[in-house]
Amino acid sequence: MALRTMTALLVGLFFLLHTWGVKAQVKVAMEDRVEVTLGTAAEIPCLYTTDDGFGGLIIEWFYLDPAGKQHRIYFQDPTMRIEETNSQFTGRIKVDVTPSQGSGQVLLRVLETRLGDEVDFICLVKSLTDGNDQGKTQLRVFEKPDHPIIESVDEEIWYNNEEPVKIGSCEAKNGYPRPNITWYKDNTPLSNVPNEVSVESRVATGSSGLFSVESELSLKVVKEDQGSEFYCEVNYQVIGGFGMLESEKKKIRVRYPSDEVNLWVKSPKRDIKEGDTVEFECLGNGNPQPLVTFRRERVELNAINNVLELRNVSRLDSGRYECVTTHIETFEEVVGNTTLFVNYLEPADVSPEETLTLSQGADLNQSCNALSSLKTHTVWMKNGVKVATGNILSLRDVVYDMAGTYECMVTVPQLVGMETSAVFQLIVEGSPEISEPQSTSLEQAVESTVVLTCRARGNPRPTITWRSAGSLVDSQSNVTEDGVLSWVNVKVSSDLNVSCHASNTNGNVETLYSIKAIVPTTASPTTTLATAGSSGVIIAVLIICLLLLAILGSVLYFLYKKGKICGRSGKQDLTKEKTSRDNIVVEMKSDNTEEAVLLAVNGDKKSGDQ
Repeated sequence: MALRTMTALLVGLFFLLHTWGVKAQVKVAMEDRVEVTLGTAAEIPCLYTTDDGFGGLIIEWFYLDPAGKQHRIYFQDPTMRIEETNSQFTGRIKVDVTPSQGSGQVLLRVLETRLGDEVDFICLVKSLTDGNDQGKTQLRVFEKPDHPIIESVDEEIWYNNEEPVKIGSCEAKNGYPRPNITWYKDNTPLSNVPNEVSVESRVATGSSGLFSVESELSLKVVKEDQGSEFYCEVNYQVIGGFGMLESEKKKIRVRYPSDEVNLWVKSPKRDIKEGDTVEFECLGNGNPQPLVTFRRERVELNAINNVLELRNVSRLDSGRYECVTTHIETFEEVVGNTTLFVNYLEPADVSPEETLTLSQGADLNQSCNALSSLKTHTVWMKNGVKVATGNILSLRDVVYDMAGTYECMVTVPQLVGMETSAVFQLIVEGSPEISEPQSTSLEQAVESTVVLTCRARGNPRPTITWRSAGSLVDSQSNVTEDGVLSWVNVKVSSDLNVSCHASNTNGNVETLYSIKAIVPTTASPTTTLATAGSSGVIIAVLIICLLLLAILGSVLYFLYKKGKICGRSGKQDLTKEKTSRDNIVVEMKSDNTEEAVLLAVNGDKKSGDQ
């Protein structure tokens, strides 16, 4: 009842103001465009100002269909709010009004936007006194397309075709508004060029209203397109701007003949030496690779898959090599070539001779040479030890120690493993030499046996004999690596001299041993040691006896003082006791120990009797 009364009062006031000609001023402001992603809510604000209070306003929302016809979807006055039930927005709109003094905002929210919601929305605000104004906002709906899918032709394409041939296709699905596709070749965009580039696009609309675009690229292929990367780019609209998606990149295979072939050494990747295995490879600049033939000096060589292999090469394999193919269009011969050089190192050679005999004191100059295509380095070794560097071995005043086997080793520093060697034997001739013994003067006990040794070397091998007192002595000998070792057993009965004689065709030499016979002595240091030990024992016994006598005297004196011993006055006894003690001391100094002891005992008895 109260609501009806209020409504009647407002209507009456409205007619009264209208009759008096009073009109309120209303102003509406709206955004030109509102953008939203498909399926999300769109918010369309409508701002107004008015002289009337909020309670005197009428608010209406409309949309324009594609034909331009206006349809109301919402009405509100001071007494009611009505949402139209027969529009495409029924059940999906909400209107919130935020009034303030003289102004306010009306917010239209469209829930779960659809593609068909992309229309113009009109906000109309009226006052009760016929003042009104309206604004318009366009709603835009966007949907990002799926990632583009590119497909390229599988087969190879012949170059130099007369018109463009299909390279591939690109498709972008489910975008809104319609996306655009641009083709790229090696990051360079492609566009339609008559007889060279052709780009054709097709657009399809699904039941959802989303767009799918397919683009096909055709190109007049040249051989430079071999290995080029093709891809497509999809451009689409998003809120506030544009977005972009790139497809994966595809390469096409272009068939074209080789008008040039290149031949090179594939392995080894270094200077080549004798004994190496060498591989040649020949490749053309066409696609696919041509079949080639290898040859040297017009002689055809066997090869597999455009690879020529030469095993265990020598310097004779050095020279010019060719690979040959035929152009499939002109039928002309296409040739590639390269030059092979095989480095070599000949076996080492020593001169003047491999076995050389010199006399002691002579000089030696031995050379070692090995012909090589590269710079060499030579060292001389003996028994694993380096003795010289360079191809000349020089020895001055040769001696027996210099004899032996020498090896010259020739290497090529530039190529590891390139080496050769040679040996020669040095023989030194001369008179014998006797190795000096540690001592030639010996002392031996009479009737003992001593072994004497003598080591000699020389060339020819020396003979060793032993002499003593001008006579030969039986001996034994062994041949050693560097000479002769001889020894004798000599029984010593007196002083004697024994000589070792070494001789060969070049001379002789001797060493003299002097042996001094020693007679053993019978003195025994042990006996002397025992005598000294007995004297020490006697002295110890004397000291013990003196101590016992002193103790006995003290005891007797104590008994006398106590009257335990009968006799004269104490003074006389004391004097006699003292005298007895003095006699004991004097007797102890005598040389006869036994008598001194007996005297001391007898003296004590006499004192007791007195």
